Amino acid sequence: MGAKIGVFPASGALGSSIVNHVVKLIPESELVLSARYPEKLHDLKQAGATVRRADYDEPSTLDTAFEGVDVLMLVSYASFEIDHRVKAHRLAIDAAIKSGVKHIFYSSLGFGGDLANHTIAHVMGAHIETEKYLSSLQDKISYTIVREGLYTESFPIYTSFFDPLNPTDDVAIPHPGTGPGVAWVKRDELGEATAKLIASYVNNPTNFEYVNKALLLSGTREISLAETVEIIGRAIGKPLKIREISVDEFVNLPQIGDKLTYKGVNLSREWSTAWEAIKQGETAVVSPALGDILGREPESYETTIKALIG
Repeated sequence: MGAKIGVFPASGALGSSIVNHVVKLIPESELVLSARYPEKLHDLKQAGATVRRADYDEPSTLDTAFEGVDVLMLVSYASFEIDHRVKAHRLAIDAAIKSGVKHIFYSSLGFGGDLANHTIAHVMGAHIETEKYLSSLQDKISYTIVREGLYTESFPIYTSFFDPLNPTDDVAIPHPGTGPGVAWVKRDELGEATAKLIASYVNNPTNFEYVNKALLLSGTREISLAETVEIIGRAIGKPLKIREISVDEFVNLPQIGDKLTYKGVNLSREWSTAWEAIKQGETAVVSPALGDILGREPESYETTIKALIG
């Protein structure tokens, strides 16, 4: 029997994509899938995967989540604040080490430019801290940091929650729309490439080039935010442009407060640092790694948007 591969959380958007591609490369019997709602993994359990309940917000569930796992895919806690995420990630990493996990793949985010270990984007803060924590543990565990580029599917959070089904006349954000922009990438291709990285490591750990290293998976071209919304406009058949507003105006937009509140705290002002990071070029780096790993040209932003909206 080969190495046991764990995925946690295994039923979220990125986690389920990774799992859907991993099962094409690795037998279900070698998978240990942990999730807050394990019933979502019923079919995989039927196919032979070990399924467990685990929840970042219930640390005691992490104590047994990774038993028997050799290689863990740790998908980051779904939030955009810092302190709780950092603590949750550390608890999971510590539990993995205690359970005997040898290597962790960690899903980071595509801010920070060319793999820099600093950022001005609040949403990236917890990832930077988690990356640093993993690098401090090399005497106990090896790791691979996968900086997953900004999902094309996440465009609403960068466009003041623009709704293609109920479109406004413009997109009001604290950014002029000019470059540098974003190397948008399709989420399911990130899942596929991450799965291929895991399989590559499991099949030949000694020759795996990303041991104790980070890599960036990005789209194939940098697209300004102005062009980003123009492409969305073409997909819905309506001319669409950016209207630059101040951060104060953004924070007070009616649709923002509810969407960017975490545990009762409005973090919309903290979120607005993402646009400053985009201005500074943190999301504009185009890496060839995704295409190299997939073995094909990644899907274009236009194609993914058309499929999403069409």
